[in-house]
Amino acid sequence: MSGMTFEVDTPHGRMMATMLAGIAQFERDMLSERVRSGLAAARARGRKLGRQLGERPKSDRLAPKVLAHIAEGRSYRWIARDLGLSKNTVAGIVARARGDVSPDVTVTT
Repeated sequence: MSGMTFEVDTPHGRMMATMLAGIAQFERDMLSERVRSGLAAARARGRKLGRQLGERPKSDRLAPKVLAHIAEGRSYRWIARDLGLSKNTVAGIVARARGDVSPDVTVTT
């Protein structure tokens, strides 16, 4: 063996690879455990985890126009291109207007 290279064809090399793999797995398990305990501690402190509700200034401002275009029978893609929104944003506006989903859920079509 020279430096960090080793041959896995030899018994010594296989042992070294096994040891390194075991240490790597141990560190990965420890990291996962630390993350889980940190999340549990945050929940115990009353922190709300996950994506937070945010404002949608552009889509809220354009919602009446989107709904008017939907009433005219326009496609989501046409509305998105015309108003400078994404198709998913248009779908989200329509879903929120119909009451299909809660405001914090993103709709993809």
